Amino acid sequence: MTVNLGKGQKVDLGKPGGGTLDVVRMGLGWQAAPRKGFFAKLLAQEIDLDASAVLFAGRKPVDVVYFQHLTSNDGSVRHSGDNLTGGAGQGADDESITVQLSRVPKTVDQIVFTVNSFTGQTFQDVQNAFCRLVDESTGQELARYTLTGGGRHTAQIMAKMQRSDGGWQMTAIGAPTNGRTFQDLIPDIEKHL
Repeated sequence: MTVNLGKGQKVDLGKPGGGTLDVVRMGLGWQAAPRKGFFAKLLAQEIDLDASAVLFAGRKPVDVVYFQHLTSNDGSVRHSGDNLTGGAGQGADDESITVQLSRVPKTVDQIVFTVNSFTGQTFQDVQNAFCRLVDESTGQELARYTLTGGGRHTAQIMAKMQRSDGGWQMTAIGAPTNGRTFQDLIPDIEKHL
């Protein structure tokens, strides 16, 4: 059963009935918002959103996975590859990041997921954007966070996974910010650690 998260809500990442998850996938989907008016088709453009995962040891970023670095240095986090146009909306994932929790180094205590508009369009130009967490072994969607609100920002800090008492939990953040790459977002990410 999927848990629909609001900003600040948390979900423990244990399996129903006990046990722990091993491999989870953070999926991102979006569509370009339709334009209105006489010149709508002429002005239509594709939206290139990029998903990233920043791995932290304490408050220090120690690795990142994004479209130019598809696998973390230890191999525990993998990016599906760059999608330049979106289109999945409420359906399948346009980009995804897979995390093998048992392989994440013990020094890494948080993984923060971000999304940014590499081409600089704002979230006013995006519709049906979401991030979701899936148990990769069963395909079951565990949690979903809808990126709502439009806005004149070019990025969002979506969610974080944090170690807690030997397991992991996910927190929906949904904080709007600005930047074309994950590097631009680091100062704002640090506010949510």
